[in-house]
Amino acid sequence: MICDDSPVIRTAIARILEADPSIRVVARAANGQAALDALKLHDIDVVVLDIEMPVMDGLTALPKLLAAEPGLRIIMASTLTTRGADIAMQALRLGAADYVPKPSAAIVAGDTRFGPELIAKVKGLARLRRHAHAAPHPIPIAPASAAPAAAQGFALRPAPRQTPLLLALGSSTGGPNALFSVIQHLSPRLPVPVVLTQHMPATFTPILAEHIDRLNVLPCAEAQHGMRLKPGQIALAPGDRHLLIHRDGTAFAARLSDSPPENFCRPSVDPMLRSANACAEGRVLVVMLTGMGHDGLEGTRLIVEHGGAALAQDEATSVVWGMPGAIARAGLAHAVLPLPQIAPKILAMFGVRP
Repeated sequence: MICDDSPVIRTAIARILEADPSIRVVARAANGQAALDALKLHDIDVVVLDIEMPVMDGLTALPKLLAAEPGLRIIMASTLTTRGADIAMQALRLGAADYVPKPSAAIVAGDTRFGPELIAKVKGLARLRRHAHAAPHPIPIAPASAAPAAAQGFALRPAPRQTPLLLALGSSTGGPNALFSVIQHLSPRLPVPVVLTQHMPATFTPILAEHIDRLNVLPCAEAQHGMRLKPGQIALAPGDRHLLIHRDGTAFAARLSDSPPENFCRPSVDPMLRSANACAEGRVLVVMLTGMGHDGLEGTRLIVEHGGAALAQDEATSVVWGMPGAIARAGLAHAVLPLPQIAPKILAMFGVRP
C-alpha cells in the first residue's frame, strides 16, 4: 500500500514498484486514516508511508497501523530535510521497518537511485514478514559459543590470533534498524574505538548519530576531520564524505575525504576498511550488516588476509543480503549470524561480558 497525500507521488511510486513483476500495489491512501481503513480490506505486506499528511500524519498512523496488523512492515517516506530525517529516525525506533529519502514530486519518477532502493526494501521486507509468519518464534540471543547454524554451507575463517584494535561496522539498505539492534546490546566496556559507515544522505547522518547516541550504550557522533577515536565510542561517516582512519601517535584518528564515490557510494565502506587495515596492521573486526551491493567486500578481504576477522549478518534476518552475503560467499566470515546473535559474538571476541 502507498500512503501519500500527493496523487502525483502515489502514481509515480506505484509505477516504480509495479515495474517489478513480483510487486503488486493493492491499495493507495491519501492519509493515515485512509490507510487504516484500507488495511481492513486488503492483505498487505508492506506500507510506504508518507510523514506529512492531512487528517492523520504518518507518525500518528504508524503505531495504529502496527496495532491493527502486527508484523506489518512500514517504510517511512521522508523528505531530504533535517526535520524529515529526525522524524524518520523516530519512526524507526517506534517500529517502522525502514525509511526511504523521497525526492520531490517533480523528480521522483526520474531519480535513478530512488526506484531501485525502494524496490529492494519492499521486496526484502515482504520476505522478512513472510518468514516471520512461517517461523513465529523469535530468534534467541544465543551464547557466543553456539554454533552458527545459519553459516552451514559457507567456509568459515578461524578465529583471529590477536584481539582486534578496531571494530568497523558497514551497512546500507535496512541498516539503521540493524545498527540499533546491534549497538543497544553492546557494552560501554568495549575496549576499542568503533567506526561506522552507513550509506545515507548528508542530512540524515547527524540524525542517525544522535539516535544511536540516545541508546545510552556507546557515545556516537559524526566523525570530524582530525578527531581522535576513543575506546567505547562510535565515529560515524558523515554523508557525502568517506571516513578514513590513520595513526595519531599511539591512537587512531579520523580523516574525511572527498575522493570519488566507490561502489556508487560516498561514504563507502571499502575506503574505511582499507585505511583501518593499514593503520591497525590487520587487527580489525569487520561486522557487515544488511545492504545492497558488495561495498566492503574488498576491504574485508584485505583485512582478513592480514589476520583480521569478519562477522556477517545472515540472509534470514537481512533486508537485503548483498553486502553481508558477498562476505559470506567469498569465505571471508568468521561467523554468519542472525542479527540478535551479532552483539554477543562481538563482545565475546573482545572478552567483554554482557
